[in-house]
Amino acid sequence: MGNIGATELIVIALIAVLLFGAGRIADIGKGLGQGIKNFKQGIKEANDDDDEEEVAEKKTKKKVEAKSEKPEGKKKVRVVEEESDDAEDEEEEEAPKATEKKAKEA
Repeated sequence: MGNIGATELIVIALIAVLLFGAGRIADIGKGLGQGIKNFKQGIKEANDDDDEEEVAEKKTKKKVEAKSEKPEGKKKVRVVEEESDDAEDEEEEEAPKATEKKAKEA
């Protein structure tokens, strides 16, 4: 039980033809075929995009390595300052002062 044989498939196909008509079944088949084709094309394009990104990453790595291999001369130093809330800074400064006062009192 559970196995579908050739006769069962023929009966299902005949019922489908009676319900939908031959023209409509052809349109459904055409639509399914186009959907599968578009799906495969989309997967292929996605893989091509990934390959292009990998090539671009390799090129940038090579450029970075080439720049790092240059002889040492003048180096530019870039200083980055982080912005923080003044209230947090004040709290951090007050906390050590308070512990120092407690230590002096004891």
